[in-house]
Amino acid sequence: MTETAQPVVRDAGTRNAAVAWLRDWGLRVWGESPMEIAVLLLATAFLLFYGLVPILGGDQIGLMGADEPRYAQIAREMLEAHNETCNELHARMVPRSLRLTDIKNSLRCLDGGTVTPILYGHPWLEKPALYYWRAMSSFREFGVSDWAARLPSAYGAFLLIAMIFLHMRRFRPGGQLDAALITASSVAIIGFARGASTDMQMAAPLCIGMLGWYAWYETGLKFWLFDLYFFGAAATLAKGPIAPFLALCIILLFLGLRREWTALRRTIWIPGVLLYLAMVLPWYIAVQRENPTFVEQFFVEHNLERFATNLYQHHQPVWYYLAVGLVGLMPWTVIAIRALVAAMSASIAEWKVKLNPKCYLGLPRAGDAFPEFLVLWALFPIVFFTCSKSKLPGYILPSIPPLTILTGDYLNRIRRVGLPRWLLWSHAAACALVAFVIVLAPQHMVYDTLVPPARWLAVASAAALLVFFAVVQTIRLGGIAQVRNATLIPVLGALVFLLGFHGKDLDLNYSARPLAREMQQKAPEVRVVAVEGVKRDMVYGLSFYRNEQLIEYGVDGVPAEEHLLVVPAKDTPALEPLLAGRVYQQIIEYPARGLQVYKVYAKP
Repeated sequence: MTETAQPVVRDAGTRNAAVAWLRDWGLRVWGESPMEIAVLLLATAFLLFYGLVPILGGDQIGLMGADEPRYAQIAREMLEAHNETCNELHARMVPRSLRLTDIKNSLRCLDGGTVTPILYGHPWLEKPALYYWRAMSSFREFGVSDWAARLPSAYGAFLLIAMIFLHMRRFRPGGQLDAALITASSVAIIGFARGASTDMQMAAPLCIGMLGWYAWYETGLKFWLFDLYFFGAAATLAKGPIAPFLALCIILLFLGLRREWTALRRTIWIPGVLLYLAMVLPWYIAVQRENPTFVEQFFVEHNLERFATNLYQHHQPVWYYLAVGLVGLMPWTVIAIRALVAAMSASIAEWKVKLNPKCYLGLPRAGDAFPEFLVLWALFPIVFFTCSKSKLPGYILPSIPPLTILTGDYLNRIRRVGLPRWLLWSHAAACALVAFVIVLAPQHMVYDTLVPPARWLAVASAAALLVFFAVVQTIRLGGIAQVRNATLIPVLGALVFLLGFHGKDLDLNYSARPLAREMQQKAPEVRVVAVEGVKRDMVYGLSFYRNEQLIEYGVDGVPAEEHLLVVPAKDTPALEPLLAGRVYQQIIEYPARGLQVYKVYAKP
């Protein structure tokens, strides 16, 4: 009996040890409150993926602007070139065996179509390749589609929000959920997380790297420098030298104002430098070898000249990024400004103390340096790009996360005191303004007017008042702990209203997808498409959805074969001299964009 019972006792002890280990591991990863993790994951997933993927509200909006369809088309053509190379070699990226021939073929397969970005069969050297690689992977998994082209940005934003949560829980416990969900629910993050572009590809890893550097600064553990070098390399592969430049300048400012220059020397970690170079140099060297003009086109034209001149027609006034920042932080703008002011006041006091070493009383640092670091991180990109001759909203996306982290940290700091009355009412007004604008947005999209009908003004005003009083009352009753919930509910409702109920209006007015589908239905046998006087966003959009380069009458002339012609409705009188002697007929009226489509028969 005893001999047979002993294994049972040992097995029970083993199971208990395994359960204890799993419990400890779960506490380290998930923390004391699994509910907090569940709220983070569910809310972030809804904010980033609702109306984007078919299983969560449907892919409501097609690719918009000129950049989204252009970048998606580049990824598609690179994937086609990659597949063609691999098929020719009968190889996969993972070698079929350890034979030298299979390894060489796998390397050639990996290299094929992944080095030089191509658009319509020609090199396109405006941006590095990280977004294209990620979009290619997305296309391989889910097929070529507009929503698959946007997944890389959504994944990047999700990772950023998760890392903000984990970092805050590790170093500033108490404000982690607020900081993460404030980031996820800000207009800038919601918008750029849904873009098939390089902005989030650069901002997300850059911000994760900056958090990693500060974790090293506070703990001295070299492990955290891995984040700086690894994610800094990813950001460099997304947009180029601007990523390490921003990181270096922010760190220099921070250490310079704190007079801790030895930390800069210790930041240079040889394993990290080698990791950075191993990730970045292979692609930059390979693309230069394949395209001798890469250095001039990318570094000179698309970096230096883009900053120093208005070569690409993106001039904006000096206050432009102030407006972009205020809108990008909505609906948290008011609290974010208050948090920034409080952090700046603390930072200035910190710098004054730093000038008087007697105030340190033997401590290595005075006070909490984290707000000071976040202030410099938030302000430097805004100030730097304000000096640029070329301005686009995505340039200051790296400034949004430090401001939202400051906001979450500020709410945690004043949790016992509560929101001042003026701040509560101002924040509620900002939430109400978001509701007012969102309700009126479909009217502007459909009727293209800044003064909507009186009935819709009344509806928008009622919605704004309802949100205002709901936010005020919820926070009054629940205190600081309810600021997050009181703000998130209107944001979630706005997403459902705009994308769930009016996604088709957005699609119709801002994407080429509906027109491309209608053209396919009306003339499926015609493959050639030409345009005359059509805006760039429609040209690139139609090119992506039809997977072919469009012919421009003004550049390429009038094709002799049968084709479809897209023109602005106001320009139709000019068709007669352009198509003299040709038979053509209108087949589509597209009033949402003021366009008409004609079927032009082959030249006799």
